Amino acid sequence: MSKQAKRILLVDDEENARIALSLLLSREGYIVDTVSNGFEALEHLREHEVNLIVTDINMPEMDGICFLREVNRCFPGSNVIMMTAYGGVESYIEAINLGAFEYINKPVKIEELKSIMTKIFQEPVH
Repeated sequence: MSKQAKRILLVDDEENARIALSLLLSREGYIVDTVSNGFEALEHLREHEVNLIVTDINMPEMDGICFLREVNRCFPGSNVIMMTAYGGVESYIEAINLGAFEYINKPVKIEELKSIMTKIFQEPVH
């Protein structure tokens, strides 16, 4: 599957962060869908297939950890990268234990994110 065919769902309640990251990823050739909270994200996932979910942890109504639990329940096997401006060891451990592929700090360093995405999207070698 080519990079251009990869669809990313970006979940962040901070509009400016969502717009900026969406633009950066779009410039890299990805199709980027954005939503502002976990409830919208779950609805989006019911209607659209995505290759990767990038979500903030600190969001009102449904935080990223609760969202990750719902993703695991409803869409098992999804690739999820968690982002936070308020990193802590406990949330890191919980996110990784719940199956997040990676946990990165905000502001997001695009090169770090691209490196993680490359690992996620690598085709298995047979």
